[in-house]
Amino acid sequence: MSTRVLIADDHAVVRQGLRMFLNLDSEIEVVGEACNGLDAVQMARHLQPDVVLMDLLMPEMDGIEATARLRRELPEIEVIALTSVLEDSSVVGAIRAGAVGYLLKDTEADELIEAIKAAARGQVHLSPKAAARLMREVRLPESPEALTERETEVLRLLARGHSNKEIALSLNIGEKTVKTHVSSILSKLNVASRTQAALYAVRIGLVDSL
Repeated sequence: MSTRVLIADDHAVVRQGLRMFLNLDSEIEVVGEACNGLDAVQMARHLQPDVVLMDLLMPEMDGIEATARLRRELPEIEVIALTSVLEDSSVVGAIRAGAVGYLLKDTEADELIEAIKAAARGQVHLSPKAAARLMREVRLPESPEALTERETEVLRLLARGHSNKEIALSLNIGEKTVKTHVSSILSKLNVASRTQAALYAVRIGLVDSL
């Protein structure tokens, strides 16, 4: 089954370029293009993509606000921030809003395609530069609720880059059960994305690094 992608960028040339090379991969289907954050949210409601490629600097509504709204309204849809800026505020803002990945527009096509597929599987994917900044800037959740032993096992595997399917196989539980555990982890840690949960796991020493 192909991964359904919505491209959100205010530059038509960028959207066309992304559509062109993403369509070369038989496992990816570009289902729509949005020219601003407001359009992205409205189109995502209608099209129900698996992944949204979200530019951060757009008119009407910027990508950070659009990401936050999508994560609140449509938590099954994963967002990858795809931008030309690597400012701390942008990286941290996008991840706090709930983006599962953060890539720069100079990313190689192969890496972008792999990041889209990883996001659809629920895997965290950050450019190395973004990961380094996040480790510096993202604060730990304040007084998070205690995780159960099973939730801690799920978080450890999630932070190691495992997909829901891989976590399910590793722990000998159903994929739906993994999704339930992940939702509970995000709720208890009071974070919006798997990426933030993974950063928390690194900070508390559950895993060495992302």
